[in-house]
Amino acid sequence: MTVTDFITNLPDIPRIITALAEWLACLMCILSARRRINGWRFAAVSAGALAVQSIFMVLTDAFEGIIWNLCMLCAVLLMFCYIRICTDMDRNTAICCCGTAFIASEFAASFEWQLWCYAHDILGLRMMFWSVIVLLLVYVAVFFVVWQLGRNVSAADEDFTVSGKETVMTVVAVLLIFAVSNLGFLPVAVPFAGRDSMEIFNMRTLVDLGGMAILYAYQAQWKSSHIQHELDTIHTILDSQYEQYKQAQRTVDLINYRYHDLKNHIIALRADSNASQRHEYLDKLEHEIRDYEALNKTGNQVLDTLLTSKNLRCMQHKINMTCVIDGKLFDSMDVMDICSIFGNALDNAIECEVKIKDYDKRMIHVDAFSEKRFLIIRVENYYEGEIHFEKGLPVTSKKEKSIHGYGLKSLRYTVHKYKGEVQIDTKDNWFSLRVLIPMEMPEKSVT
Repeated sequence: MTVTDFITNLPDIPRIITALAEWLACLMCILSARRRINGWRFAAVSAGALAVQSIFMVLTDAFEGIIWNLCMLCAVLLMFCYIRICTDMDRNTAICCCGTAFIASEFAASFEWQLWCYAHDILGLRMMFWSVIVLLLVYVAVFFVVWQLGRNVSAADEDFTVSGKETVMTVVAVLLIFAVSNLGFLPVAVPFAGRDSMEIFNMRTLVDLGGMAILYAYQAQWKSSHIQHELDTIHTILDSQYEQYKQAQRTVDLINYRYHDLKNHIIALRADSNASQRHEYLDKLEHEIRDYEALNKTGNQVLDTLLTSKNLRCMQHKINMTCVIDGKLFDSMDVMDICSIFGNALDNAIECEVKIKDYDKRMIHVDAFSEKRFLIIRVENYYEGEIHFEKGLPVTSKKEKSIHGYGLKSLRYTVHKYKGEVQIDTKDNWFSLRVLIPMEMPEKSVT
């Protein structure tokens, strides 16, 4: 008796059941991700995807060998298209999601069919009613778990982007899992393939279950590594902003000492000189000193130092920076968090203004106030050209993208600590970064 004879002892899985499993696996993946379409459009696309998947699988039921493998590849491509149409996933992320969904569907279909064959032959439950009940129970249980796993992995880091290396590793793993799980269905006897149809199906179900666990564990591991890398980078930026603040504090203190001494010199010069030109020069100098004394007096020492430092940098690059800030609103906020929010926002704005050739257009405006139990921070600046966004944040224009673009991420990370949100708008060449933080702020964090 050949291996083919053994397989006939247990009927093969109906293709419509496999098609339903593939569609459900994709649906669970889509529901746990950020969708591109919603409402009736999503319902229509999903219904169409189910119809196409089912028709294709039923029409290719008679194929075997290499053609059967090609048909399975086409089925996976249909799954990939369904995921790409309905979600905002990039290509690599969609490939990994599709591969995991495919293995999950293989496990669900194999597990359900084994249980139904057992209920049909051993328990004698041969009515169509019982086949539907088994199908519902198994698919609801399996795909609920799949949905939970996908949601937990996606919630770990919504901004995660899969690399090319991780995509290749996932594709290789999916191919190996699929090949090993279907080893027993080869028309020739091979090692480790099982001796009868029940062993072959057991092997298929268990290998798919193990493969699904491996894929989800692998995804969780690489996302955890990505999150740790982002957190390390953000904390580095926080430390850098705080160091800049301390350096700026020393610089501003030194300038204050010099200006205080200079005021005394002016008094002495006025007493000793009667020259009109000297008076004109001293009047101008005294006016500049008064302007400096009135500069960035917000009522918060940290903000005063930080804004003065950034304003001095703006003066070096001929950038007109204006501030209207109630510094007392930040008395309960941690020093490092103030440095992160204002430091990163202003660094981003200054970096943009430096690229503008017309000095008259180099403008930055900062204001902070309370409204309807919210602390509102707004940093606006003029810009030229186009700004491309990815997942709510501007994409850095620098060549080494892997080590840049974390400033606004650090800002958003800090704002989220206070249960706030960051909103960015671009209109009429005016870039507006808006931060909203509930006034009931938590106590100062220990740094």
